[in-house]
Amino acid sequence: MISWYVTQASSYAADVDGLILLIALIVGAFFVAAEFVLVWLIVRFRARPGVKARYITGEKTSETKWVSYPHYLVLVFDIIIVVAALRVWFDVKIDLPPAEERVRIIAQQWAWTFVHAGPDGRLDTADDIRTVNVLNVQVDRLYHYELHSKDVLHSFSVPAFRLKQDAVPGRAIVGWFRPTVTGEFDIQCAEICGIGHGLMPGRVRIRSAAAQAAWMETAPQMRPLASATPGVGATDGHASPPARAAAPRLSAGHEPGHR
Repeated sequence: MISWYVTQASSYAADVDGLILLIALIVGAFFVAAEFVLVWLIVRFRARPGVKARYITGEKTSETKWVSYPHYLVLVFDIIIVVAALRVWFDVKIDLPPAEERVRIIAQQWAWTFVHAGPDGRLDTADDIRTVNVLNVQVDRLYHYELHSKDVLHSFSVPAFRLKQDAVPGRAIVGWFRPTVTGEFDIQCAEICGIGHGLMPGRVRIRSAAAQAAWMETAPQMRPLASATPGVGATDGHASPPARAAAPRLSAGHEPGHR
């Protein structure tokens, strides 16, 4: 249902949508039932001429069951929701499938910098490619992202991937995604990060293998400079390799329309 409005563009997007739908159905069913009972009670026990109100203490079993049984049912569905949520959380945030490629993401006020592995498929080599506000990835290829912040708290959010991860200054946070469709989708910062927060959009461009290879051949390469961001341990149970931030400058003319 959510996919009617936002494309499912990653391997775990359907699982996240399924969890949201499950919660909506359970909570929605209880809401409808509760409102139905409320309206029925209002109509059934409305004021009538000659009928006195009764004081009910709620101590009889025949009375308490109307509270106890729904309570037990709520606990059962709570357990179902927790189990389903933990399964999705483990798949997205805890488990880390083997990477086919790595990409470094650097957040700052108010732009995104992406360091892509060049044709050799490895980061921190001479053919690395740096872009601003545009993430370039290949469809059906599993990526590990290494997320940094240069200044304040940011949150890397790709709605089409159903992915959102906070970027914390001084930490390298590792996660993963695998794009499943080609196209261009929004990237946004989901954490208020200053006056320019609303002006921090980005785009992710998902290409076929041939198109991605062609882009790499024409994209300007970075000039190697010294490391600027120290590597630190990853969060969410992921092991992070030592991080070297992208200090090199963006080659002139790369990614038209972006600084």
